[in-house]
Amino acid sequence: MELIGNTFSFPWEVELMSWLQNSLPESVISALSRLSFFGEEIFLVAVLGFIYWSYDKQAGRRLGISLLMINVWAPMIKNVALRRRPYMDHEQITLKRLVEKGADPMDISAQGYSFPSQHSANAAGLLASLSMVFKKKWLGVIAVLLPLLVGVSRVAVGAHYPTDVMFGWIFGVLVSVVVQALDRKIPDRRIFYGLLLLTALPGLFFCRSADYFTGLGLLIGFVAGVAVDDKYVRFENTKSLVRRVLRVLGGAAVFLALSSLLKLPFSKDFLAGGTFPALLVRCARYAISCFVAFAIYPMVFKYTAKIGKTA
Repeated sequence: MELIGNTFSFPWEVELMSWLQNSLPESVISALSRLSFFGEEIFLVAVLGFIYWSYDKQAGRRLGISLLMINVWAPMIKNVALRRRPYMDHEQITLKRLVEKGADPMDISAQGYSFPSQHSANAAGLLASLSMVFKKKWLGVIAVLLPLLVGVSRVAVGAHYPTDVMFGWIFGVLVSVVVQALDRKIPDRRIFYGLLLLTALPGLFFCRSADYFTGLGLLIGFVAGVAVDDKYVRFENTKSLVRRVLRVLGGAAVFLALSSLLKLPFSKDFLAGGTFPALLVRCARYAISCFVAFAIYPMVFKYTAKIGKTA
């Protein structure tokens, strides 16, 4: 399904982006493009997995729900603003890094809309949540520097206008503050998670970009996984460095492998078509992968309890 979108920007944004791409050496832009990784889902899953699986499960839950709401609410805003990405409308802007690798750069359904920058929101939200949960001064410093670098990288690679990035920073921090406040105010987990799910579901009626369905699937899988852990699994964190590393590597492998395996029953053309059924399949694929990673996978921890055990 072809999505079109709107074109709007301030003149200074295009001039700044063009100046950056023409002034910075390709090696610098290439290095900046790699910083986008710190706002991508695999990095977020790794950080969340480390905290949840091995360090502090309750802190991981608070962090996870904040990040997942960013990844649902930001695409909902995108599907209202419908702002096309800068490289789609300005010949002087070149795309240096795809959002959805392997998809057509001009396919908005796959690449997503531009406003706000989800990478910037993720980076700002992640560090803001970590700072609020763990209250470490050094996290406060990183909470400023890393989102700044991620945001600059999104502008330099031609994926976002500067205003996308600026709003993304504000939005990521705001969501983290609001979700953490609700977490403290609503002690009943069923009401808390149910309320957040209700705010996410309206996107099914108007969102037609893949990023929303990815975020919704991850949210559903995580919430269901937490519920199953509370009732049946009840795994415990570990102080063993070896087991921490193994848990994170194993969890990441489970998530990525299952997400890929669940593609196999469907053709590439169907998955890339952007139709509503294809987007629902994407949502289900991420929901199942996340549920298994956060509910079923931790069941193996009791069998690895002696690995890396110290006296």
